[in-house]
Amino acid sequence: MNRKLRRTVIAGNWKMNLLASDVRSYADELNGLVPDFHDWCDAVACVPFTSLSAAIQAFNGSRVGVGAQNMSQHESGAYTGEVSGAQLNNLGVEFVIIGHSERRSIFGETDETVNKKIQSALCNSLRPIICVGESLDQREIGITNDLVAMQIKAALHGVQEECLRDIIIAYEPIWAIGTGKTATPEDAQDVCNVIRSVIRILYSEQAAQAMSILYGGSMNEKNAYDLLAQPDIDGGLIGGASLKPVTFAAIINAANQ
Repeated sequence: MNRKLRRTVIAGNWKMNLLASDVRSYADELNGLVPDFHDWCDAVACVPFTSLSAAIQAFNGSRVGVGAQNMSQHESGAYTGEVSGAQLNNLGVEFVIIGHSERRSIFGETDETVNKKIQSALCNSLRPIICVGESLDQREIGITNDLVAMQIKAALHGVQEECLRDIIIAYEPIWAIGTGKTATPEDAQDVCNVIRSVIRILYSEQAAQAMSILYGGSMNEKNAYDLLAQPDIDGGLIGGASLKPVTFAAIINAANQ
């Protein structure tokens, strides 16, 4: 991390877990465990659509931002079951995860739809957390860097440099999500450095140094400190370890270094 140049961000992705009725007790416990964490990082809770209103109310007045886990690329229309950026903004949502590997692999999202969702998020004053990463097969044949660079270029196509201040990028090696496997701190650092280099090439040195880049592959309370000690890892996109306030708080505390 380099807090002199950019903010550290610890974002929890609850996926399809917990209920709206669980949110208040979660928020109260988390706020009690790390009351002053805003001095060293920003925290975000990305909750299911059904819990967004409850989370916005529960975290009101705290330093925890609320995010959605997905959104439509469409502004409105006959898209049953979809939720638009305008609808999220109207609720008071601040962040949205876009392009998570589970959305790509299970629901068929492409680099093109990811780009459209990013454009819509920015137009609706939402902060996208853009996910990129490789499968185990892709890593083993040595195309991780090229693949991640391509995903970044496709995701940011048409995005102006002044919009980058609202964007966060999360490197999530697909083979490490929910498996308990984690890239070594050195391997994660190497790819996050590649991401920063791509931003530098596409935009500028200033833009690259200001971009918060998260690691999102099974970060937990045991490995967070070593991962966050890397110079180009500015936080984490946390899955299972974010479901319990005590483990999420431990990762937030690991960012205080």
